[in-house]
Amino acid sequence: MAHRIAADGAPAGTLVIANEQTAGRGRGGKSWRSAPGAGLWLTLIERPADTSGLGVLSLRVGLAAAEALDRFAPEPIRLKWPNDLYVDRGKLAGILVEARWREHSVEWVAIGLGINVRQPENVEGAAGLEAGTDRLDVLAELVPALRVAASATGSLQADELEEFDARDLARGRKCTQPAMGRVAGITAAGELLVALADSVAPFRSGSLVLEDAQ
Repeated sequence: MAHRIAADGAPAGTLVIANEQTAGRGRGGKSWRSAPGAGLWLTLIERPADTSGLGVLSLRVGLAAAEALDRFAPEPIRLKWPNDLYVDRGKLAGILVEARWREHSVEWVAIGLGINVRQPENVEGAAGLEAGTDRLDVLAELVPALRVAASATGSLQADELEEFDARDLARGRKCTQPAMGRVAGITAAGELLVALADSVAPFRSGSLVLEDAQ
């Protein structure tokens, strides 16, 4: 729906919210379902004039969302490259950013974010915010932060890299994807760094699979 109304001229800042998911879509075409009223499932439409920050937008959105959600969580939100938010070792939220181009210009960006306000039942490895959290309070804190993140330009700055490092769920842990090695952080361009046997390799795309999470 967000892409449809954006194509019809919906302005930047337009927000589409669902009360539940019956056919939610994540990275790699994964399908998601969620119970009515259990979380926030939203897409924010933005129309950036400067597209230099698009390559790291998902990471910036994660940083912004983590900071906004900290006050509603029992402990600081952790981040897992490239698009997941965690409370402890439980997944709290996921991000999906999609851009629509016309020739060499971006017409709009759809920033999708799904958050478990209430911890899902019978879903292994999932987390939620603190009991009694009001979804409208979360929305009021979250949306301004997302809009600021969407307006940022260029590569990640030193303070953003420092903040990601402080929240990085994976740094120092062994991984099996996108390569066998040990996670060594991220670059200013948003690449994942993996320490291999004799070098450190950057990865721009793919999924991060941690050895102890399989």
